[in-house]
Order: sequence, then C-alpha cells, then structure tokens
Amino acid sequence: MGQIQLKQVTKTFGDVEVIPPLDLTIQDGEFTVFVGPSGCGKSTLLRLIAGLEDITAGHIEIDGKDATDVVPAKRGLAMVFQSYALYPHMTVRKNIAFPLRMAKLGKAEINKRVENAASVLNLTDYLERRPGQLSGGQRQRVAIGRAIVREPAAFLLDEPLSNLDAALRVGMRLEISELHKRLETTMVYVTHDQVEAMTMADKIVVLQAGRIEQVGSPLELYRTPCNTFVAGFIGSPKMNLITGGEAGKYDAHTIGVRPEHIDVVESGGQWKGTVGVAEHLGSDTFFHIHNTGLAEMVTVRAIGDVSLTHGDTIHLTPRTGEIHRFDVGGLRIA
Repeated sequence: MGQIQLKQVTKTFGDVEVIPPLDLTIQDGEFTVFVGPSGCGKSTLLRLIAGLEDITAGHIEIDGKDATDVVPAKRGLAMVFQSYALYPHMTVRKNIAFPLRMAKLGKAEINKRVENAASVLNLTDYLERRPGQLSGGQRQRVAIGRAIVREPAAFLLDEPLSNLDAALRVGMRLEISELHKRLETTMVYVTHDQVEAMTMADKIVVLQAGRIEQVGSPLELYRTPCNTFVAGFIGSPKMNLITGGEAGKYDAHTIGVRPEHIDVVESGGQWKGTVGVAEHLGSDTFFHIHNTGLAEMVTVRAIGDVSLTHGDTIHLTPRTGEIHRFDVGGLRIA
C-alpha cells in the first residue's frame, strides 16, 4: 500500500509562505509527477512528504495513518536524490545493502534483497565494482537499488536524472517507467522538465509559487489546460498565446494554439509572416514566425523537412477546433 494524502499542508519560512494550504491525494501504485519552474515549491513539497522538512500546518497521511509527526525513517518511504550519494569506497553490493545493514536485517535476507534489486536493475554483473568504475546511469541505478531493497510504500524521486547527459536521461526515463510497471509501487517524481512529466506520469501536478495550478493525466493537461500558465508550460514547443484583436475574434482575451495545430499553406492563410529561425530536425521542422501583425512571435511545428528558410514568407492557418480560449484572468473559457 502507498496512498499519500496531504490535507491543508502549509509551509512557511519565517514570514514567507512557500506552500500555501494545499490538498492532494496520491493513489496507491500511481506515478505522480510534480512539475513546474524553478522555485515553484516542488522539491519542498516532496521533502515535506518525506519528513525531511517540518510542515507548518496541516496533516500528511500515509495509507490512512497520520504521519505528520512521524520521523522520516518510520514513514515507510524511500527517497532518491539528484546526487547519487554513493559511498565511493564500497562496492555496489555494499552500497545497495547499506540501509538493510543499518536496519540490522539478517545476512541471508540482505543478500536476497540485494540480488533481487540488482536483477531488476540489470546490475548483477556490477555488484563487485565501486561507483568510480560505473557510468552515470549505472550509478543512478545503484541509488535506486538502495531504495528498492527497503521495500517502501512509495518512492520519492527528486530530479534524479538532472546530472545525466541527454542520451542517458532518455534511457533512464524509460528504465524508471519500466521499473514502476514491474514494482507497481507508488512513485512521486519531481522534475522541471515537462517532457519527463508528460512521458512518465500517470498524474501530473503542475505547481507555481507553491500552489497547485492543475492536476490531471498528461493528455488532460495537454488537451484542456485550465489556465494560460498550464497552457504555456505543458507542451514542447510551448503553446502560442495570442492577445489583442485576433483573440477578440474568438470572444476571448487570449487564445492559445499549439505549434502542431497550425498548418502551413501555400497562400491565403489566416496569418502571414516571415520565417525567423527555422529548426530542421528531419522528422519535424520548427518555424519561429515574425511580422504576422500579431503582438507575439508564432511558433509552428510542421511534419517532415519543409524547405522554408530564414526570411521566407509563410502562410499559416490555425485549426479552428484546436484553438483554446482564455479570459482576462487567464482562466479557460469552456
């Protein structure tokens, strides 16, 4: 079991309220991702759940039991940090076994759990190596293995991939997702990378200034963002948000249209502009368009390699059924 409930949880540092009163339920077995810009409170919230920070007000329940004043070691949670925090003089086997030895488990049980974790993480052939002999991805797997052997109610992962290069991040992202499917254990994952959030999560919690802006599945947030902040944060490249007269044609203060929902046409499009930067990626081409008569630059995603370059004139038509409308307060208009 690994249900986590936050009830009016609040955190202040002196006179500064970094987490206003907040309610959230993370279901047993769910992969929940906290995402938002730097300083939005996502790591602080994770540390409150772990017990590494004291809450100022409210309650935290784990599997229906009040854990607000329970020390971290007794909460049944395992945390994986951004830094691997491995002991360089110990082998992989001893690093993974360390929390079990501290808990004074028997040697046979320790060996069993270490071997099982190593098998799950493809580390069996590396058990007698030291961290300095491993790649970054392997070291991160050791850190995860050290969490797995504790058999926690939930895993808390605080930006665990941020120290890896781009290729390793993609590989580890897949490995962690596969691991969640195999273990069927609750995972709470913090990242500033919305691509990680979209590809890994069952449920995304979008945070800004300590407040929850929206909670939902990746596709719910993509298809029906509740406000302009979520609309502009979720999606890569981000949604175009356009104000002024063009928005007024749709009875809105702001309209949003995703780059992939704007068609490049030969002539007579709704918008006409000049290509600025053109990013040719092979499978896609991203155009950054100026001089459209709109207040904002427009980003367009075209399928394949489209042969337009800097300075070319381009004609665009947004797909009417894919236009999002927002009021003057930035809230979604149904």
